[in-house]
Amino acid sequence: MKRLIETVAFWAIVGVAWEVGVRWTGAREYVLPSLSSVLAAGWEMRAQLLADTLTTAWEVFAGFALAVAGGLAIGLLASASNLVRRTLLPFVTALQSMPKIALAPLLIVWFGYGFASKLAAAVLFAFFPIVVATMGGLAGVPRHLDEHFRALGASAAHTFWHLRLPAALPALMDGLKIAMPLAVIGAIVGEFIGAEAGLGHLIVFATSNAQTPLCFAAILMVTALAMLFYGAVELVSRAVWWRGVTA
Repeated sequence: MKRLIETVAFWAIVGVAWEVGVRWTGAREYVLPSLSSVLAAGWEMRAQLLADTLTTAWEVFAGFALAVAGGLAIGLLASASNLVRRTLLPFVTALQSMPKIALAPLLIVWFGYGFASKLAAAVLFAFFPIVVATMGGLAGVPRHLDEHFRALGASAAHTFWHLRLPAALPALMDGLKIAMPLAVIGAIVGEFIGAEAGLGHLIVFATSNAQTPLCFAAILMVTALAMLFYGAVELVSRAVWWRGVTA
């Protein structure tokens, strides 16, 4: 409760400072609108804003889910097989090193202006941290515990579920917390390049029509959406109360 009050108080102070600062400096609305004008523009376009928010939310959720599934699969395979690790890791690293925003136009060419290209962008941005977190978590299993399980005749499946996975979960949760905002960024970048709906599309539309208050309203919705998704991941991660397996 205390943390909630502190968060609300912080954003209230930011909002007041924004409103007072704009009015005091006399900034033109098309350059930096006041918070009140941003809220008014958002309320006026609330139906469109809500529809675009739901569109982006679905793109982010689906993209993040696919990134988690793919990242876990690659991470598990790479940890289980040296051949797979030597084969896939250079490719995954090269893909991560590449400026992903440069691939966004190609995603439009390959998948079109619809949902698929935004899904692919979200997956592309969020995939790598999950792979790295999975591999790092599994590699961090204490060697003596692994040998102890083998000495007791534990099967590979039993060792995985009762030792390796619990040991890897804290690192994996940290990876998910990094990947979640990246999925939001990926979806928005995809909408910037080419889309018919979504908050990124609304930002581009508002900017091209000099509707700066509406642009800021959409940006605030993107921020709120990212914080909501991150909060959900943070809530799930609290179930993983341990930090590795050391005993």
